Amino acid sequence: MAEELDAIDARILDILQHDAGLSVAEVADRVGLSASPCWRRIKRLEDQGLILKRVTLLHAAQLGLDFEVYAIVKLNLPSTENLERFESAVAAWPEVVQCATITGREDYVLRIVTSDMHAFDKFLREKLLALGIVSDCESHIVTRGVKNVTTLPLGIVTPHVS
Repeated sequence: MAEELDAIDARILDILQHDAGLSVAEVADRVGLSASPCWRRIKRLEDQGLILKRVTLLHAAQLGLDFEVYAIVKLNLPSTENLERFESAVAAWPEVVQCATITGREDYVLRIVTSDMHAFDKFLREKLLALGIVSDCESHIVTRGVKNVTTLPLGIVTPHVS
């Protein structure tokens, strides 16, 4: 972190990650500041890169996007060229909502969201396997979500009071 967080900064971050739609005045009221100093703190947190962006969460099932799969992917040869090619392709595929490199025998884990099994099969055949650099893909279909949060556990970070 560029600057140490104090308790007010940590509280602002926690409030915003739970509801980024709050006005600066509402956030200020919750942390015990007036609007101007609160706005300056939020701006500083954005400038430091602690606040990446503010988003709206959508209801996937109501949009017909409730088929979720975790795919464990192994490349033929995990060369720099193949890794870059794979990551570039993944960045362009809207079905992939998360991608991470992992340790172990496999190279990546993808979280894929589609409308149904047929849409996932089409994604698998026409995008993932069509790259020609995937040697194995183990798919795990989500049958029921147990926990899905977007908030970081700020309670385990000890803010340093200035």
